Amino acid sequence: MRVRIKWKRIIILAVCASVSYFWAAAIRAGAHDGTRANDFVNMYYGTRCFLEHKDLYNPQTVRAELKADGGRLPEMSAGEKAISGTWVMVQEYLPPAYLAMAPFGFLPRRVAQALWMVLIPLLMIVAGYLAWGLAPEAPVLAGCMAGFILLNSVVVMTVGNPAGIVLPFCVIAAWCFLKERYALAGVVLLAWSLAMKPHDAGLVWLYFVLAGGTGRKRALQTLGITAVLGICAALWIAPASPHWVGELHGQIAMISAHGGASDAGPTGLDNRGFSPIVSLQNTLAVFKDDAHFYNPVSYAIGGGLILAWMIAVLRKRRSREETLLALAAISILTMLPVYHHAEDAKLLLLAIPGCALLWAAGGARRWMALGSTAAAIFVTSDIPIVAMVAATGKVAISDSTIGGKVALLLVQPAPLVLLAAGCFYVCVLVRYRPAEARSGIDAAAVERAAGATA
Repeated sequence: MRVRIKWKRIIILAVCASVSYFWAAAIRAGAHDGTRANDFVNMYYGTRCFLEHKDLYNPQTVRAELKADGGRLPEMSAGEKAISGTWVMVQEYLPPAYLAMAPFGFLPRRVAQALWMVLIPLLMIVAGYLAWGLAPEAPVLAGCMAGFILLNSVVVMTVGNPAGIVLPFCVIAAWCFLKERYALAGVVLLAWSLAMKPHDAGLVWLYFVLAGGTGRKRALQTLGITAVLGICAALWIAPASPHWVGELHGQIAMISAHGGASDAGPTGLDNRGFSPIVSLQNTLAVFKDDAHFYNPVSYAIGGGLILAWMIAVLRKRRSREETLLALAAISILTMLPVYHHAEDAKLLLLAIPGCALLWAAGGARRWMALGSTAAAIFVTSDIPIVAMVAATGKVAISDSTIGGKVALLLVQPAPLVLLAAGCFYVCVLVRYRPAEARSGIDAAAVERAAGATA
């Protein structure tokens, strides 16, 4: 069946993405060396080392690669200088990620960066459009939410984090599997996402495995491609980086130490910045800033919710409504157990169709769906985070008192909001009956709209 493109939606989303893109471009233009794309620069030179059989998990090797290319180290914030004194080219991705990045590594840095930075808004527009199309029950609501997410994509377009590519690919692949169109494209895109950021795309992939049917077939094909990438990358990297597992663990431990960029505690470099950590560790660390406490508790809470979600998916029949609710739940739950920044929350595009479904079904749950989904999107969006940072940037907040702990929770509300939203969608999924969505709306009209909407 031919896909009918609704150009008005494309234009709306393109305007929203353009605002983010040009705002990000202005930030990069005013930064040191004409760029602030630190995440892309870091991974680009790691990929160059990978292609040239150099030890990419040795920061000094990557720094030398950057200098040999005539580049300068990216600009550092005051907090980064206070912690490390110099920029450390940390490589925190698994070897398959660098194999997936290889096409960019063959290009000159400036060409690769320009292409990467253009791809992010373009892919976000496509992903937002497809998520909007999965919500024919409430198109206005879905459009507002998708547009708001694209309008708040400044950080990912500034730093060039791989999440800007991985998450749209994941959303597009989910659409391909749900619509049973362009299956090969969906398999390739999801495999690329798994190779790059398995902690972002992995649970979406797991849904299709558990749901069975054609989706399981596509998920297993995706796994096959990802496994081949992993084996090839491991064999390629072994001669130059025989101890890469230990080196990778050491680098992650370094940036996760107190005051580091990945420190979930109150002293973490990013937790009062524009891209805070949104996983449960961030909230739990307020009560006890000890990784031996907040990591296991986060795994237990988040893992328990994911287990309940898995059981619900296995017990449900694969109806359209249950599929949308399951994807809404897992797009939120993905953020909770392990380390995620706010830019990873663009995966909430997959929560929009489930929210639209509940909104159209009526009843009290429509307001709970709207409130929880909108709140989750809002607290992980750039403009609200910037406003909060600006409002509290000069306020000293201590976690040594009860009042200080409460203040920190209010300043960093994303983990608690995501937890509440995740619990809501899991409960709805467990208790959901497809007939509920048929009341108050014309089921046949919705199905026709779903089939005609891209």
